[in-house]
Amino acid sequence: MSSPSASSRLQKTFLKYQHVFVFVAPALFIAGVYFAAPLPTEAGDGYWVRYWWLFPVFLLGATIVNTVGISGSALFVPYLIFVFPLLVGYLAPDTLVTVPLTPETIVKVGLISESFGLSSSAIAFIQYGLVDRRLALTLVGGSIPFVVGGALLSFVIPEPIFHALLGLALVTASFLMFKADLGHEEPGAAEAEETAATDGGGSLPDDDNKLGPAGVSTDGEGVVTRVDRDGSDYSYTRGGYLERFANYSIGGVFQGLAGFGIGELGIISMLRTSVPVRVAIGTNHIVVASTAVLASLVHVFGGGLVPGGHAIDLASTPWNMVVWTVPATVTGGQIAPYVAAVLDTEVIKKGVGVLFALIAVALFVMASGVV
Repeated sequence: MSSPSASSRLQKTFLKYQHVFVFVAPALFIAGVYFAAPLPTEAGDGYWVRYWWLFPVFLLGATIVNTVGISGSALFVPYLIFVFPLLVGYLAPDTLVTVPLTPETIVKVGLISESFGLSSSAIAFIQYGLVDRRLALTLVGGSIPFVVGGALLSFVIPEPIFHALLGLALVTASFLMFKADLGHEEPGAAEAEETAATDGGGSLPDDDNKLGPAGVSTDGEGVVTRVDRDGSDYSYTRGGYLERFANYSIGGVFQGLAGFGIGELGIISMLRTSVPVRVAIGTNHIVVASTAVLASLVHVFGGGLVPGGHAIDLASTPWNMVVWTVPATVTGGQIAPYVAAVLDTEVIKKGVGVLFALIAVALFVMASGVV
């Protein structure tokens, strides 16, 4: 009996001080990279501060994508393809990276950055009580082979095909973003005693194995009732596994290949299967964060596992870029839940959808060999 109680106390302590833990993680990452990462032989004075200007860009991008629950690389990868080569000559004229960046480097930077950003935002949504543990674990488990397969495919696919597939993914994401209703619905208001229970009382329906502080129960007909930290309640069922599996499988291939796709396709399937939008966004963060971490590991270490792929070469990773993009995405991930609570996500949704469409057109032009 003492074990669940100790586990519960540990969980509540972690969520109470999650801001501290979340920001310690990138600090440890940066320290590990600074002291242990293999660097290119040309690295010299100014190596670590060369790309400081990536911080505000990735901070803004992480805040936007985490607010609507999509993959960070959906913005980061196009930025590194189109904008970064234009700016690097002015802001970092002594750059050591190859410009334009190779597809492998682009996806690697995007995935490493979004792994931290989405993990940060996922914990924030858990604290709000907006994550369905059962759905998240099921979707992550089913997506793993597709994410790994897509990541391994990225090592051997020709660059024009990479750009064409990336454009296709963005067109699909743009269409689905315009079609989806991502505006926050008005959840039900819990009773006064339920609101008090979210702070530790016992009147809420409860699940001892839940990841967050929200009360949750499932009746005999499979209807889930969830109450978040603010006392708002949500009712839904977990039906529609087949449709979600199809979307997350296709999205998983693109997630491994290009660094995004599973979040964009996945959240649509959740909304189509009547999962409340705030719960869908929160749960989707767990799925995208987990698959981004997995895809990052494959991109860093998996090149030698496929014919024609490159051997492990950690020195080829632009560490002086990720030491700025990682803390930026972590900060954006923490800001996102607060932005989502006060800003109409329809505005962000339409803006991101238009941006996706424009970038897709440019990628198709690149794939055709015109530029």
